[in-house]
Parts: sequence; structure tokens; C-alpha cells
Amino acid sequence: MSPDDLEEKGKKRPFDESDALEEAEDEVEYEPISEGEDSSEKAPPASGGPHGEEDKGLKSKLKKREAENRALKKENDELKDKYLRALAEMENLRKRLDRERTDYTQYALSEFLREALVVLDNFERALKTRNEADGKSFQEGVELIYRQFQELLRKNGVRPIEPVDKKFDPAVQHAVLIEESGEVEEPEVAEELQRGYWIRDRLLRPAMVKVLVPKKRTEE
Repeated sequence: MSPDDLEEKGKKRPFDESDALEEAEDEVEYEPISEGEDSSEKAPPASGGPHGEEDKGLKSKLKKREAENRALKKENDELKDKYLRALAEMENLRKRLDRERTDYTQYALSEFLREALVVLDNFERALKTRNEADGKSFQEGVELIYRQFQELLRKNGVRPIEPVDKKFDPAVQHAVLIEESGEVEEPEVAEELQRGYWIRDRLLRPAMVKVLVPKKRTEE
């Protein structure tokens, strides 16, 4: 370092006002905070701003949801009431059908039996007067009652099984007597012992018949 520089360094720098201003600008001024005053930002009022609008929207949705819940509860109560009413009606219908079925099974033949009683009355009258009438008139009376009873059966769908030929038909005939014969090659009806009957298209009872079957061949 030269002597000139030392001399310049030793000299004092005169006071400048601009330097004081720069120092004042660098200092931070301290302001004390009074009690009861919050340094944080104040919250906006609840009634205004975006938060207030959001609260109103939530309340509106809540009211709408409550109205929907009430409507659903009312509808559920109505459906439950309809279900219970339908269940009660079905139970009453079942009981009524049970009574009707019981009545039908017990009294279905009432009309037929009333007409059969008329035939029975004629039989009783014929038996009471059989000693007073001759044999011919008594026979004619019995034949009349017989035809009357046949008509009663016909009105109720009952008809006799009429054999078409002598061929034995096990579907409608029951063989109560079986006799071997060398004159037949397959089973044939020799005699009807008891007549069979149809009731409309169903078999009411099979006919009782005597059947001839081919004679068994003896080995020579």
C-alpha cells in the first residue's frame, strides 16, 4: 500500500445527509399490538360471500331430501296397507273355496239322489200292492220302474257297455270264470254275468264275464 493511500484512508469522510436517509430506510419500525386485537385476517360474515351461498344450497338439498323421504314413507305405508288387504282377501277366498269344496263333495249327488228316491218310492208301492195285483200287472210295474231307473242313469251320463263282438277286452271286461274250449282260437266272451257301465267317457265299472280260452295242447 502506498503512502498516498494511507493518507487517504486516514482522512475522515465528511457527514452526508443521504447516508442518514439510507440508514433510516433500512431500519424496521416496530408497532406494538394492542390487547384484544387479532393479527390474523378477519373472517367474512357468514351471511355473505361464497360460504353463505353454500350453506343455503345445503339447506335446500336437505329440505328436498326430507320431502322425498316423507313421500317414500307414505308410499311404503300405502303399499303395505294394500298388501295386507290383498292377503286378507286371499285368506277369505281360500276359506270360501274350502267350504264350497266340502259342500260339493258332501252334496254333489243331491239332485241325482232326489230322482232316485222317486224310483225307490215306486218300488215300495209295487211291493205293497203285489198281493192285490196279478202276476202280469206286477211284472209290468217292475219293468216300468226299471225303465225309469235306466232313464235316470242316462240323464246323468251313465250308459251300459255294449259288447261289439265276442272278443274279450280286458280294458272293460273282468273275467270271473274261465273255461277252456277247443272251438276258440283266442279268448272270447261266452256270457255276461254282470253288465258294465260308462260314465260319460270314463269307465264306471267293468263288466263281469265268463271267458272261453283255447284248450291247451297235450304233447304226444
